[in-house]
Amino acid sequence: MRNFDENSRPCAAQPAAGSAAACYAFRAMKKIVYPALLLCLTACNAPGPTNTTPVRTTQHSSAAVPRAAGPQNFDYYLLNLSWSPEFCYSHASAPECGRHATFVLHGLWPQNADGSYPQNCSDAPGPADPAQYSDIYPDAGLLEHEWKTHGTCSGLSADDFFRTARGAFQSFTVPARLAQLNAQISMPPDQILSLVTQSNPSIPASSLALSCGNNYLTAVEVCLDKQLHAIACGPVRSCRARTVRIPPP
Repeated sequence: MRNFDENSRPCAAQPAAGSAAACYAFRAMKKIVYPALLLCLTACNAPGPTNTTPVRTTQHSSAAVPRAAGPQNFDYYLLNLSWSPEFCYSHASAPECGRHATFVLHGLWPQNADGSYPQNCSDAPGPADPAQYSDIYPDAGLLEHEWKTHGTCSGLSADDFFRTARGAFQSFTVPARLAQLNAQISMPPDQILSLVTQSNPSIPASSLALSCGNNYLTAVEVCLDKQLHAIACGPVRSCRARTVRIPPP
């Protein structure tokens, strides 16, 4: 792999040359500690966790969570909120890019307390009208991937799963300092997470993890129970960099 300096940030991995999807999947991978490290995504498009709705400045209450239609053989959800400006640095033509989004929805992923997670649990069909979720997934290919890989393990119907994911995302308030950036800044991971807890009083620090790549912010992750209440993350680990660089929206 080539060496890159600050002004030439890599995708970190290029499983398929020219594939923004594969690149994004690696950069936003889960940082879970378990015996055989698996990549959570292998074919996400553009801003995988893409959401192009305006930055929310008020805390929303969590949406009512539908009753599961099937077994929920997992312990909790990991809500992955990707920092769009970092992805857009090398993928300016992606759907979310040019809209100056901040955190966007990558996925709502079923997790287990031991650090493992289920995937590809059934062949259940996705939503009949994917376009109704274009606010959180403008790319239909990503929506399909998230459903097949993660949603089928939720025990919910496709529509209930994406409504739940939307509710989880909409209950997150982007810290004002990050939403209003007009130049790159740097700060320790703990300070970034402190901004998140200040803007989201219902989410304690123990429910958060931060992902980074090449010392750049890539995502904030929130651990939620099946009713979308924040819980301690357990085996999910945060970025180990001393200082993380944050490019502006």
